[in-house]
Amino acid sequence: MEEESVPEQPLAGFTIGVTAARRAEDQITLLQRRGAKVIHAPALSVDPNRIDEVALLAATKDVLSQPVDIFLATTGIGMKSWLTAAERWGLHDQLVTHLASAEILARGPKSVGVLRRFGLRELWAPESEEFEDVLAHLRARDLTGLRIVVQEHGQSLSMAAHALRRLGAEVTTVTVYRVDAAADLEPMFGLVEAVVAGEVDAVTFTAAPAVASMMSAAATAGHRDDIISAFQADVVASCVGPVTAAAFEMWGVPSIYPDRSRLAAMVKQLETELPSRAGGTSLEVAGHTLLLHGDDVLLDGVEVKLSPAPYAVLQALLVNPGTVVSRRDLLAALPSGTAGSEHAVEMAVARLRAALGTRCVQTVVKRGYRLAVAN
Repeated sequence: MEEESVPEQPLAGFTIGVTAARRAEDQITLLQRRGAKVIHAPALSVDPNRIDEVALLAATKDVLSQPVDIFLATTGIGMKSWLTAAERWGLHDQLVTHLASAEILARGPKSVGVLRRFGLRELWAPESEEFEDVLAHLRARDLTGLRIVVQEHGQSLSMAAHALRRLGAEVTTVTVYRVDAAADLEPMFGLVEAVVAGEVDAVTFTAAPAVASMMSAAATAGHRDDIISAFQADVVASCVGPVTAAAFEMWGVPSIYPDRSRLAAMVKQLETELPSRAGGTSLEVAGHTLLLHGDDVLLDGVEVKLSPAPYAVLQALLVNPGTVVSRRDLLAALPSGTAGSEHAVEMAVARLRAALGTRCVQTVVKRGYRLAVAN
């Protein structure tokens, strides 16, 4: 797990779809501990190391056949899988020595970590962790006649290779693994239906191919335009980083991602993003977390049922949290049909205290009532 226990539940009342296959339990636990209801629908195969050994061995021998000027490492798991496979073939030392003579560029910290573990050292890596920035770094140079080897991730980088070839480079791509859709897509179809029906507040994505998988499922179910509209309107597309977020650009779907491409950071971003988008209110009241999400009232993540009169009092007290509201103003806020006396206010306040706790609503003598919000 990536975090210590979290006493508050800022995501209570929200439903979040999780498309991850790998490390799904970690993500689900992080979300549920914050009060979210989770719909798990794996978009991809759980096996990221499905390798075509014959094709990869042939590609490795091709890399070794002549000197490499520039080597691009794009993923940590791809590098680890490739170098581990080379060990099985008895080519590990030869491959490491061969790549060490090249200028090594890495897309992000995970690939950097694996490179160093195997005795390789990167010369440069972008802070953004975006492959596009690696390409931009190369476009500024004269690549004529240089041999560039690109370690592909789960998706083809043939377009990037073509762009480099147009700049005069000789480019070899090494496909370490491919990412397939999940074997059982029924949960994904169910998630698509839930998103379209307005039953989901956000969907998380930790890999770019997961975006393509979900859009493919939506198209197959006849909901491609519907799911695009849902993401463009109310549903948050939450991505672990810019690489994953870029997969939404072709669909015209806005997405969010944290500054650091980490699972915990993605969840943390949702803690503030969802309540703000929902127009919800979250307050610390007498040592408890009070959240209003639409018509729902939650105290420390547990739904509180309020009848119309105490709910109206709560809404009036929330206009300016901590400010005293007079009995007369509270009486005016009560639903029509309520007995028109200050006794009705006292009864509504008593029921509100019974639901939220006696310390949540304070009496200010001769003035009225206020929420006991944290200073």
